[in-house]
Amino acid sequence: MQIRSEWDTLREVMVHRPEVEIEYAMLAPRPFLFERVFNTRIALEEHHRLEDTLKSLGVRCLVLKDTVVETADRDRAFREKLERRILDSVRFFGSVQSVEAAKRELERNVHEMDSSTLFRILTLEPSIDLKKDNGSVVEYPTVYSNLPLANLYFMRDQQAVSQAGIIFGNMRKRQRAKEADITEFVFREALGLRNTFRVGGEGTFEGGDFMPAGDFALIGTGPRTNLQGAMQAMSSGLMDFDEVAVVDNPVYDFMDRERDQMANMHLDTFFNIAGKGLAVASVELMKKARVSVYSKSQRGRYERMADTTLYNYIRQNGYDILDLSVGEQLCYASNFLTVSDRKIVAVDTQGVARKLMGAGVLGDQVLSILRKELDGRRMFPDSQAVRDFGIDVVKLDLSELTGGYGGAHCMTAALARS
Repeated sequence: MQIRSEWDTLREVMVHRPEVEIEYAMLAPRPFLFERVFNTRIALEEHHRLEDTLKSLGVRCLVLKDTVVETADRDRAFREKLERRILDSVRFFGSVQSVEAAKRELERNVHEMDSSTLFRILTLEPSIDLKKDNGSVVEYPTVYSNLPLANLYFMRDQQAVSQAGIIFGNMRKRQRAKEADITEFVFREALGLRNTFRVGGEGTFEGGDFMPAGDFALIGTGPRTNLQGAMQAMSSGLMDFDEVAVVDNPVYDFMDRERDQMANMHLDTFFNIAGKGLAVASVELMKKARVSVYSKSQRGRYERMADTTLYNYIRQNGYDILDLSVGEQLCYASNFLTVSDRKIVAVDTQGVARKLMGAGVLGDQVLSILRKELDGRRMFPDSQAVRDFGIDVVKLDLSELTGGYGGAHCMTAALARS
């Protein structure tokens, strides 16, 4: 597994089909880091279409759950490790006697559970509170899910693949903290990958902030990835770029007082690469984004060499830029997945715009911007600019799934390009 640039031909991805864990997020979207409530049945259909589309384009799609289940069913050693993770994650509460008895029973029974059940337990991490009513012999169970991993279907963020291996992240938000534990377990134990690195300590790092571009790479910092995490990734020994540009993810001037996380959550929420020498991004945000450029020294270490803006840095590297409007950017236009040079799988941003306008989650200023853009012209990826730059687009309706704050790029962990 290796990736040197976003425009090399995509060969393999891993995805996670949303399951029962996202149902919890529908009860309280914002605390689960979702933008809005959405129809989960339709969302699952959208996800299947995303998988089918990628397969039709020659991309091998690994499904997280299928990988776990199939490996557990054929590999006893992996199955035992999976069972141990379940035993370590399930919590019981109640009297000492009840808790000890429940633990012993789970240890006896876990071997009989099917692998699909074990995977669901892994994503739900349940706790069971055992109490007895007066005169009752059998305990009454109250079941809690410590924190269902509703964001797990955004498979981009738990890790990043570079030329020499996989860098596993350290998620900034508590709601997502366990996700990288699961993907690291699967990649290392089910797929047998060993050339890995894990960001830790005070450093936070998420894959949506990493953008490889051949001789150089970009790492965004902001709400999710911090400078310590970026520096750990750069010193991991798994990056072999001549330069790494560390970007301070910006916001629009009208958002300075109340930062909208979709404007700058990750680098890929406002910037992406559609082909060699072609970026698709908000030029306004690129000009605001401060960049520190690190060059690789003869000793193999990255040393800070210059400060500039993202716009100037990209232009100095010979890139053309397809400029996104505010409305396009806020509707996930830059969150497309490049499958080969100037061929992308993109979100239907106009469909997302209509969904957002009807959801009651936007401020008055953003709502006004979207109304004007929908009335005035065709939005990316249907715009004339897309045709002018020779971009071949496969457009998908992901308007339900984007309710979790992300598009096709966020939903796919790119594993191999050539």
